[in-house]
Amino acid sequence: MNGRLDELRGPVPSHPHDARAIAALAANPGCARRALLDAAGVDKDRTARHVGFPAPFGQSQFAITRGNVFEALVKENGCAELLRLLRELLGLPVSEVGYQDVENVGAHLRHSHTRALIDRAARESEETAVFYDHPLFSLEIAGHTSYLEPDVVAFQLGGRFHIVEIKSFGVIDGQAEPQKVAGAARQAAVYVLALRTLLAELGHDPERVSHDVVLVCPENFANRPTATLVDVRKQLAVLRRQLARMTRVDRLLEGIPEGLTFDLAPDRDGVPTRSAQELAEALCQVPARYAPDCLSTCDMCMFCRDEARGNGSTDLLGRQVRDELGGVSGMAEALGLAEGTLEPAEGQEEVARLLRTANLLREECLR
Repeated sequence: MNGRLDELRGPVPSHPHDARAIAALAANPGCARRALLDAAGVDKDRTARHVGFPAPFGQSQFAITRGNVFEALVKENGCAELLRLLRELLGLPVSEVGYQDVENVGAHLRHSHTRALIDRAARESEETAVFYDHPLFSLEIAGHTSYLEPDVVAFQLGGRFHIVEIKSFGVIDGQAEPQKVAGAARQAAVYVLALRTLLAELGHDPERVSHDVVLVCPENFANRPTATLVDVRKQLAVLRRQLARMTRVDRLLEGIPEGLTFDLAPDRDGVPTRSAQELAEALCQVPARYAPDCLSTCDMCMFCRDEARGNGSTDLLGRQVRDELGGVSGMAEALGLAEGTLEPAEGQEEVARLLRTANLLREECLR
């Protein structure tokens, strides 16, 4: 299977999964296109730009730099500032904690070293308090293993692990932008699930990973960090349910044509050698399941929306309407059933009746 995924990506480095990508994938588990692109490690942002449909979101270089500076501030001197925050937030009654930077062991050993450190921490006395910086977890997504790097894992008194998520959006007068907090919660839930999975594999109680995530942000208009606890139980439940619904990658590979590739191999100037039209045609051979929610989560959203518009798909109306329409996938088909100009196929009788009733009500209101 890995060889076929490499063929899909072409002779370019694999674009790694991150928690944000997994949260977005779990939000739309029926999308085969996104599942295959992610499993193959295809750079979706670069792909979308090459076919002429860049995503309407993303961080500026200034925002990325600001985020890196803030994270470095929180972690400097062995996470001394983070320790201050946790003393206040969790009542951590110790003056010092251990600090382990897992990144120091090298890229190839980080995952196994993380497992060893977490296993040792879970077996040690509950009087231990340690910060693990740059740990590397794994999580199976639709039969494909993804590797994830949370900001920090804190193991503190009481034998509890806490995921620490460091974000650069501000908390003004005790309030942060709800949409950004929700995004951070979904991302952190992926880390919580990955760490709980690891503890279970090592024979420890997965519930030792707290569902309360420590969210660290700048306070007001300064760079002084502040921390709060965010309960991610709801996000965890949704994530588990959606991941369980995903089709395994090997089954998705069985349904795609031989020789299909999303190759973006560059020339000497870094420009992909493949034409945008040819890449777009390749993408269209894998079915997508567009929904308006994709506009805030998926790099391929504008391409898939344009495709749905061209097909007259009911996907444009949102997941709830699409699901209520059942097997009616096209706008023209839905209108035909509503107006009575199209006879319902087998299994569409109930949907057709509802559409005709809705159309009669609409006509009465217009009269």
